Amino acid sequence: MKKILPFKIKIPPGVLLDLRQRLKNTRWPRKAENVSWEAGTDVNYLKKLVAYWLGTYDWRKHETAMNRFSHFKVEMDGIGIHFIHERGKGPNPFPLILTHGYPDSFHRFAKIIPMLTDPASFGGSAEDAFDVVVPDLPGYGFSDQPDQAGMIFRVNNLWARLMTDVLGYKQFGAHGGDWGSTVTEQLARSHPDSVMAIHLTDVPFWHIFQKPANPSPSEKKFFKRNEQWMQKEGAYALIQSTKPRSLAPGLNDSPAGLAAWLVEKFRTWSDCGGDIESRFSKDELLTHILIYWVTGSIGSSFLPYYDYANASALTWMKEGAKKLVGSSQVPAAFALFPKDINPPPREWAARFFNVRRWTKMPRGGHFAAMEEPELLADDIRAWFRSFRRDG
Repeated sequence: MKKILPFKIKIPPGVLLDLRQRLKNTRWPRKAENVSWEAGTDVNYLKKLVAYWLGTYDWRKHETAMNRFSHFKVEMDGIGIHFIHERGKGPNPFPLILTHGYPDSFHRFAKIIPMLTDPASFGGSAEDAFDVVVPDLPGYGFSDQPDQAGMIFRVNNLWARLMTDVLGYKQFGAHGGDWGSTVTEQLARSHPDSVMAIHLTDVPFWHIFQKPANPSPSEKKFFKRNEQWMQKEGAYALIQSTKPRSLAPGLNDSPAGLAAWLVEKFRTWSDCGGDIESRFSKDELLTHILIYWVTGSIGSSFLPYYDYANASALTWMKEGAKKLVGSSQVPAAFALFPKDINPPPREWAARFFNVRRWTKMPRGGHFAAMEEPELLADDIRAWFRSFRRDG
């Protein structure tokens, strides 16, 4: 049995003093006229955000709020994994692991964790309570940074062992989006005896490279939208996939630069209609940015992109063989939020998953657990209800 150690977020004062000095010394670029957000993060907005960061934002307040959850760390395969483990308040809590994506961390799920562990306090039924486990991906947040390539292909095995060997659950459910959907698919594919069902907010992006010979009209539209999106918005992924070491030092050295790189994604990928603070407060944005800053993890957060882009032919052969085992068998539910990067048609998902539930949400974007936690929590509860009974 792996030794689980309690973990508390407590950043040394010197890190925060250094951050403050760097913010004060930011060298601002000249703002081009009539560009605004079209060419990236608006400099005027960024200046306001940094001013708020220096004058109002209180990391210690948010650090205390994050520490209200039960945090732990465990070492598996030589890498320390940070995770939250919150017990459900109900007669028979169902174990559920939630996996985040980019550009965030475990904190993506801060709003939704209480809704899932204690549904009765949010107008639901205690019978729908979950035991919730929320790890940081290796290289993200407070998990260790991997020193080997290819880690994203091994995370699913770590998660399976975390749930079964470390925490003692025989079977469990899994939810994810972005990289979290990739890991969750791999969990279902490689560990179908342990994973009862999965819940996703997207079809993992890498399937787009498996275009069928006979696409449906909806799939053709989906492929076309994706091509347009890649032309306009996909450069970040290409850089992070091909030259992450060229990008990382600058972002790891400049907090304003880090904020510019991340804030634009929260605006573009959310259902904010161009007004980022209609969905995320400055405090929410800065807390996500600070988790990257205080852990120095922006560079290691690029590694999954690099791993996928540079995986060997042998790796893809192994992945293809594993795919035949599980993910087409384990029951899957999808909650599609209209302003996510590119919501897929159901027939596309059905090519790779055993789709049993398909929910089109009325609003929300890529960061569903942050933008629309009630909608997402309700859908997760409804989906796993039957498996709770069967289990």
